[in-house]
Amino acid sequence: MSVSKSSTGWNKFDVIWMLNLFGTAVGAGVLFLPINAGMGGFWPLVIMVILVGPMTYLAHRGLARFVLSSSKPGSDITEVVEEHFGKTAGKVITLLYFFAIFPILLIYGNGITNTVDSFITHQLALPSPNRAILSFILIAGLISVMLMNENVMLKITEFLVYPLVLILLGLSLYLIPHWNSTMLSELPTAEAFITTLWLTIPVLVFSFNHSPAISAFSQSQLRQYQDPKLTEQYASRTLKGTASILLAFVMFFVFSCVLTLTPQELALAREQNISILSFLANKFDNPYISYFGPLVAFLAITSSFFGHYLGAKEGLEGLLLKMRQSQQPINRKKLQYITALFFLFSLWGVAIINPSILGLIESLGGPIIAMILFIMPMYAIRKIPAMQAYQGKLSNVFVSIMGVIAISAVVYNLF
Repeated sequence: MSVSKSSTGWNKFDVIWMLNLFGTAVGAGVLFLPINAGMGGFWPLVIMVILVGPMTYLAHRGLARFVLSSSKPGSDITEVVEEHFGKTAGKVITLLYFFAIFPILLIYGNGITNTVDSFITHQLALPSPNRAILSFILIAGLISVMLMNENVMLKITEFLVYPLVLILLGLSLYLIPHWNSTMLSELPTAEAFITTLWLTIPVLVFSFNHSPAISAFSQSQLRQYQDPKLTEQYASRTLKGTASILLAFVMFFVFSCVLTLTPQELALAREQNISILSFLANKFDNPYISYFGPLVAFLAITSSFFGHYLGAKEGLEGLLLKMRQSQQPINRKKLQYITALFFLFSLWGVAIINPSILGLIESLGGPIIAMILFIMPMYAIRKIPAMQAYQGKLSNVFVSIMGVIAISAVVYNLF
């Protein structure tokens, strides 16, 4: 069902997509974000809040505009890349796009198995279930949702995100009486301030990243609103809403945690390699927080899995189509089941092995995600006639600079 051009208010379709993008961004990493972002103290965090909202919105808007710039309505990001940059560049970027998102999917398949297994053994005090069976049930369940139609997937994500938002807000409010001024009195030197800001920007960028779902989101918007110009306006508004609720709920949670703990406690949490909720549960000896920890992790991983699956599926299907020799039309439904089986068995295999190197693989995908999210759309605005209308804006310079800063900090952290 499309919406008439006269319809300008928010509707349920917009709200559900906003929540879906929020769910894609808020993975289990939100439980480690206060530790990573708060290590440099309170004042660099204030600057980060000022920067991360515009960065998140403008970068994702640029990527959505890039997807919508195709002369063939309904093209996904892999097809748009080939249309604008040629077949060879199309294959290279599609390959990079897939390998930037696929490792994150592997981490979520492994992460949800560990979360549920830990909940069964620690909170329910039951024996640990067979890992192969548990991981297969969980991963097959998640992938089966993705094989349903778009409306069902969006509806399930909506139900997951509501409790996630409420728990994050509830925990942030619960901590207010425990706030202290220790962090406020910690004043870093100018050099430490700039270094902290530089190295923490990628942490925030990737914690707020919902680029894997942007292509599917843009296509869905175009099917709904049909007129490309109208679609761009509605898509931009939804992306602004997503960036706003991410900023409000996630950063309130980060600030609340950082103001509750001292720099020494944050350093200890990092040393122990546990989530912020596990650390707070131990600090306050509060069983409710220790129960909410696994629940938040489960909701966050599940909702984020759906958005990343959309991106990885697009990348894999794009690669398979580009490598095809035959000119015969492809059965899209059959292709969808082939990719689903590939993801099922690869994620299941990794979840059974439970390797410890997944974080490294994820960080290697970081610069590629930043290139696709920040740099590619800005380059396209300069080079592609279909995007010339967006030239000459200060926001383009801002996104390009922030993209370079994020990539340089990720590369520095790797080496």
